[in-house]
Parts: sequence; C-alpha cells; structure tokens
Amino acid sequence: MKFVLIFGPQAVGKMTVGQELEKITELKLFHNHMTIELVNQFFPYGTKEGNRLVSLFRQEIFEEVSKSKLYGLIFTYVWAFDLQSDWDYIDKICKLFESNGGIVYFVELEAEVGKRLERNKSPNRLEHKPSKRDIEWSEQDLISTMEKYRLNSVEGEITRENYIKINNTAIGSAEAAYIIKEKFQL
Repeated sequence: MKFVLIFGPQAVGKMTVGQELEKITELKLFHNHMTIELVNQFFPYGTKEGNRLVSLFRQEIFEEVSKSKLYGLIFTYVWAFDLQSDWDYIDKICKLFESNGGIVYFVELEAEVGKRLERNKSPNRLEHKPSKRDIEWSEQDLISTMEKYRLNSVEGEITRENYIKINNTAIGSAEAAYIIKEKFQL
C-alpha cells in the first residue's frame, strides 16, 4: 500500500496534480474536499458538527484503505505548519498506513500567490469544490489563511526519506504528476 500525501496552501494545485497522478498510476485520489463538500450540505465546514463528520469519514476511509489490497491512495491536505494539531494529524494518518505495511510519500507543492489566485477560479476547481464558487469569499479565505498560518515548510523541516517539494508556479499539473511518479517510482 502506498499513501501519497500531497500538501500545500489553498489553490496550489493539490487536487489537480492528484488527478493527473491518478491517471498515470494505479493510485486512487481522495482529495480533501470530497468529505468537506459532502458534509457541507448539512453542516458548514468549520462548525463543530461539520469538523467532526469530516474527520470521522476521512478516518474510516483511511482505516479501510490502509488494510485493503488497493495499490495506494493519494490524499490532499492544507497543512498549517505552525499548528501542532496538524502535525499530530499527519503523524496519526502516516502511522495508520505504516502500521499496516504501507509506504508513505510526502509531496509538498508551493506556488506564488498570484498563480494561486488565478487557479482559485479554474473551472476544474469550481466543478469539484462547490464551496469555492463564491470567488470573493474564496479569495479572501485564501489570503487570510496565508496571513494567519505558515502553509509551506521551511528548509529541513520535513525529515522523511520519501519527500519532494515542487514549486509548480510555472509547470502544469501533468508535469508535476510525472515528476512525482518518477521520483517515487509509482
């Protein structure tokens, strides 16, 4: 079992790169908004109920997939490096997959904020993430989250062996996916 964690700030291209990686490997994509959008129909994300359900659904999927015969899973996540709770969450997921014999791969994406604001409006993003269709709100959320949290690692912070950091400001999602596939021999 291979667990590929793609992380980075909002609209950096995590889902789109994950979609491309899914096309060229046997990995299945589980982007973070799959649970957010489901739960958001009942309880807004950020509410106590919404957060609990998103967490519950993700955990159940992780547990079943980690024990399955699937080749692997791609999961996308916005990781706030200055929040210990995010570090703990990532550690918990990784330990789950590793305890079942899985190999974990870290893929960090970074891009200039101007490119991220442009990607925030892309048809693919809006199709798969209905909660982002209010562009004014979504742009404000992107900027305020960036100001509040550190959403990319600093040099040497990620010490895992299977780790790559890609600046995808000037490269497309297919090229980024190919780099990931080659780096980790997926």
